[in-house]
Amino acid sequence: MRPRSQQKIAVVLVSGGMDSCVTAAIAARKYSLALLHVNYGQRTEARELKAFHDVADFYGAKQRLVVSLKALEAIGHSSLTDRDIKVSRANLKRKGIPSSYVPFRNAHLLATATSWAEALGASAIFIGAVEEDSSGYPDCRRIFYDAFEKTIAAGTKPGTRIKILTPVIGMKKDEIVKTGVRLKAPLHLTWSCYQSSHKACGVCDSCALRLRGFQRAGMKDPLPYAKRPLYR
Repeated sequence: MRPRSQQKIAVVLVSGGMDSCVTAAIAARKYSLALLHVNYGQRTEARELKAFHDVADFYGAKQRLVVSLKALEAIGHSSLTDRDIKVSRANLKRKGIPSSYVPFRNAHLLATATSWAEALGASAIFIGAVEEDSSGYPDCRRIFYDAFEKTIAAGTKPGTRIKILTPVIGMKKDEIVKTGVRLKAPLHLTWSCYQSSHKACGVCDSCALRLRGFQRAGMKDPLPYAKRPLYR
């Protein structure tokens, strides 16, 4: 491994959840980390921000940036940002776009990450998108990131070379759990629940996917849950 001072820089989008934490662990093997977190008016904004800083502290990330994209809250039309829309109970067989989808959110995140990456001279942006979620979230598919890479190439200064890396995109949640454990990622510091900031509810889609991942991996999720159903 190169000395840290000589490592290439990667901007890593870290929501505070498990997928982005494992993505950061993967990025840390080859890159100097610049960790980016976005507040956009989500229900668990404060809890996710705490998880971000806890993960950043764990990795000793000196470069970290927290930005606000409150326009997404103003736009609404998502149960994550609009308190008048109920967070749906978990249904892992659901087809179509769930109420938690934030319209075109990942494009906003990537645009911010690209600006910072260009300013830092970073060569990569990491995002913890997972195609297991893509039946509901169209901006979690690799086809979207391939298209956005072309936008980066067209819209940044000459000589800029920034790749979007999605190392967990083809993994199932149990594979992400196992990878995180193998890389000693601080999964106990993360937060995934869509609607609770104290004990995870255990019954929203995000909790269900996470719990099923741990259950299929044969491990216990270290987070506290109000309910801990079996999703295997």
